Amino acid sequence: MRKTTRREILRDGLAATSFAFINEDGSAMSFNSSTQNEHGAITDVAGIKVGHFTDSRRPTGCTVILCEEGAVGGVDVRGAAPGTRETDLLNPINTVQQVHAVVLSGGSAFGLDTASGVMRYLEERNIGFDVRVARVPIVPAAILFDLGVGDPKIRPDAEAGYKACKAATAKAPEEGNVGAGAGATVGKLFGMKRAMKGGVGTASIKLNDGKSSLTVGAIVAVNAVGDVIDPSAGKVIAGARTQDGKALLGSMNAILRGEQLPPSLGGTATTIGVVATDVKLDKMQATKVAQMAHDGLARAINPIHTASDGDTIFALATGRSSRPANVTLIGALAAEAMAQAVVRAVQAARRIENLPSASEMRGVS
Repeated sequence: MRKTTRREILRDGLAATSFAFINEDGSAMSFNSSTQNEHGAITDVAGIKVGHFTDSRRPTGCTVILCEEGAVGGVDVRGAAPGTRETDLLNPINTVQQVHAVVLSGGSAFGLDTASGVMRYLEERNIGFDVRVARVPIVPAAILFDLGVGDPKIRPDAEAGYKACKAATAKAPEEGNVGAGAGATVGKLFGMKRAMKGGVGTASIKLNDGKSSLTVGAIVAVNAVGDVIDPSAGKVIAGARTQDGKALLGSMNAILRGEQLPPSLGGTATTIGVVATDVKLDKMQATKVAQMAHDGLARAINPIHTASDGDTIFALATGRSSRPANVTLIGALAAEAMAQAVVRAVQAARRIENLPSASEMRGVS
């Protein structure tokens, strides 16, 4: 007998109860199960484009999320080894209200240079914050560590960011071994020799009550120390392998059995992503959505937010939907979309040298 998944339980609950949320203006919002997308992409959110640049010389690259008409932004950094740019600007107490792109990049701290190329692309199109004498594009960024895969001297630069912008489209982006996920790996808790291939994944959820709709999407580059778990099945689908490399270990089970960890992993990981919605939010609300979206990482990666991860999630609100904001709803959907995107990232990933993919391994509970 097939096991009922968590998503099916949620869907059936919505249908049975005519699931209702109360908007912050006091109005009710009801939806039924038929309005939910099974997969989707962050580009389902109106006003969002995505472009990848993948370096063919080694597995690395960057991913740009463009919001050329501006979007209110928020951010939440949970990992202890972050590499970021312009995150202070997103603090709700600070002046600038909108951003024009977010960049996710490999290359460790060197990869932050990709944002300069994105700024150049936007400036050429007269997009940016008006400071009277110029328009300054606002481009927050975050990086992950992939220097241990291939030649560490090859990393994304400003030209890579520019090329990612030129490739950007509102179509569903490619997943797996592309962009910021090209050199991503997972399951590094017991060392790189027992790790597996990570990647980029995306998902979206659209709700429609017949009068108006809202969409929440996520995109993520999964490069975690921990294992990736499919929340719908409760099984590890990618992560640390056994000593012979032929099966999944189950990192937390191994820890509980007393298997010893390496003395130090350094800053060798990091999962970075963006959630977006077409609902209008202010910076404080967007920050709360970014915070809640981290719960999606916690459902799908274990352990998460470690001393070797710089886990960072940005939130964007394009304001294209007429639906009043309900931050609890948007945040809950963002966490769900993020969890789905994490699973998609490893499902779409493909083997590279010494790093098998999820499709080759048997899941463990």
